[in-house]
Amino acid sequence: MSLVRYLTDPEVNIDPAIPVPCWGLSELGRTRAEAVGSGRQLARTTQIISSGERKAIDTAEIIAAKLNVVVEVREAMHENDRSATGFLVPEEFQAVADEFFAKPQISVRGWERAVDAQSRVVQEVEHVLARDQPGDVLFVGHGGVGTLLYCFYSGVAIDRTHDQPAGGGCFFAFTREQRRVQHSWCRLEDL
Repeated sequence: MSLVRYLTDPEVNIDPAIPVPCWGLSELGRTRAEAVGSGRQLARTTQIISSGERKAIDTAEIIAAKLNVVVEVREAMHENDRSATGFLVPEEFQAVADEFFAKPQISVRGWERAVDAQSRVVQEVEHVLARDQPGDVLFVGHGGVGTLLYCFYSGVAIDRTHDQPAGGGCFFAFTREQRRVQHSWCRLEDL
């Protein structure tokens, strides 16, 4: 049985002067990514697919170097498009994110609709899995679209109650063959 894991980027350097997709990992985020790449749990991973955002690429490259696997960047795996608002202070961001998940059919403050982001990320994952290459697959992305992906493969409605724990650096897994979710979000240290 092959496993598909979806891992969100761990802690990042937040800088309101830099576009969010360009943020890189913080030292803590790098340390956490390095630790997971050193473990045996990803030994069967033959493909690492990353969002085109810097924080995801950083995470994927750290893990790929430990596993001697090439990273494939798929630009359409980006986080939900929030460029209409740009950087929001944490309290405001959380409020808008709550609304994003609560009203998936509506563009909240100009953000990409949750249903559209879900369709986009599922399409990207399915495109990769259709290649039917041997081994496990690791997707490295983001919490918002990761939650949408989790909802899809779990067969549940879009709802923030299925979001990853705060802080990022979390993953869930499903079987490649049956697309059956094996577990909900766990911290990457649990890999």
